[in-house]
Amino acid sequence: MSAALPAARPGSDDAPKAAAGAGATGSAAGQHGVGAPPVIEVDGLRTRFGAQLIHDGVQFRIRRGELVALIGGSGSGKTVLLRELIGLQRPTAGSVRLLGTDVWSADEAALRALRRRFGMMFQDGALFSSLDVAANVATPLREHTDLPAPMVDALVGLRISLAGLPPDAARKLPSVLSGGMRKRAAIARALALEPELLFLDEPTSGLDPVTARSLDGLLRFLCDDLGITVLVVTHDLDTVAGIADRVIALGGGRVLADGTLDAVRAVDDPWIRDWFAGAPLRKG
Repeated sequence: MSAALPAARPGSDDAPKAAAGAGATGSAAGQHGVGAPPVIEVDGLRTRFGAQLIHDGVQFRIRRGELVALIGGSGSGKTVLLRELIGLQRPTAGSVRLLGTDVWSADEAALRALRRRFGMMFQDGALFSSLDVAANVATPLREHTDLPAPMVDALVGLRISLAGLPPDAARKLPSVLSGGMRKRAAIARALALEPELLFLDEPTSGLDPVTARSLDGLLRFLCDDLGITVLVVTHDLDTVAGIADRVIALGGGRVLADGTLDAVRAVDDPWIRDWFAGAPLRKG
């Protein structure tokens, strides 16, 4: 049987913070995650590809129940960082801990247990093109559990509904879905095992504004109502302004700023000024 959904987030009146420079760490906005234990811990992360240094001492903490937006320019290593967090790409140095497990020193049994506790939505969904939506969503359940087929089918239906897809989408191939429906199908697959952590890489990229804001609402629901901790890589200013409790900005191989939207916008850094000047912001 799949694990129960995580508990609701604890609250606190602690004030948010922001800081510039390598390893800056801020607390979440309002009631989100403040005072809760960290569930994502990144320390001294260095990533080098040949002569190219991508990360140079990146570190931050994300607490249970936060919805955090990770921003940065092209080549700043956002997607690489996500892959390092979930164990797909080894960093050159430093450590990553998810839910108390050191991703890069744990044995295979510990990693297998950890993989049941987080979900990942890759860029463009990365659905299996030869499988329909239901089979895509069922894949983690069949890989990580020994649930009987009728129960898997029931859980798949629940995840598809939770992601905002109509029931008839279950038997459709990814190739016949719209961009927004493919993203939702990928989120449904990421939610298959009732994860405590959810990682998303550019979930609104290429979508029209109405569909993008609808997906934003889904992510906020998953965090607020189901207690899932969400880390989303995005270049969408409206996503950052509309749903993020906290923003982490990467640049020059390090954390440029980490804090609430207003605090990060106030950091005196040329890239941050240019990024937030790129479009009007919708808040709330």
